[in-house]
Amino acid sequence: MERTFLQFMEAKALDPSLAGAASIRRTGDDGRKYATRKKPEGERKRMVAVGGGKMAPASSYKTRKDVGATKARSEREQQPEKARDDKQVKQSYADKVRAERKKAAQARIAAKKSGGEVKKTTTTSASAEKKATELLKTKKAAPAKTTPAKPRRSWEHEGGGGMTRQERDKARNKEKGSALKAKKAELIKGFTDTHGRAPKGTERTKLIGLAHKAVKGGV
Repeated sequence: MERTFLQFMEAKALDPSLAGAASIRRTGDDGRKYATRKKPEGERKRMVAVGGGKMAPASSYKTRKDVGATKARSEREQQPEKARDDKQVKQSYADKVRAERKKAAQARIAAKKSGGEVKKTTTTSASAEKKATELLKTKKAAPAKTTPAKPRRSWEHEGGGGMTRQERDKARNKEKGSALKAKKAELIKGFTDTHGRAPKGTERTKLIGLAHKAVKGGV
């Protein structure tokens, strides 16, 4: 059998000792099956906050314990407990169908005795398949958005640089506390101006609840 010109050139380009041999696949780091496609640490552009307004390149994920291992399909998917043609499975399914038909027949008999309308199932397999095809062809319109999406806030230090999760939580809680304190003072002042006295007991509790609700709603 004659070789094509392309096969001849490929064999010529390879090392003479490897010509005609199986191709060598390059494996990845840490026992991976394939070559690593991650960029080196110096080429990564994504930066994360490390505290104090300082930024550093994002660290790589930890290597999984089962890296490079080939799992059997039985370990990845739920396997059937019994054979497809098992007699017990067939019998249980037949009993289920028989019970459903008996229940439907009893309902028709009861409706006929009471003088009601007897409904019969007229759906055939062909009509059901036709209806399913129509439903698959019909594309549902996306629901209209009632409220515009709120833009995500960017948390940064005054001198620049991002914040860590702990720093964001601290800044958010401080801001929320200040807003809550101002809202409480505003509601208590309004009550005092209206009634000529400071709120007491339940009145004060209700005002504090309204302040919490207003701050939570972003007022």
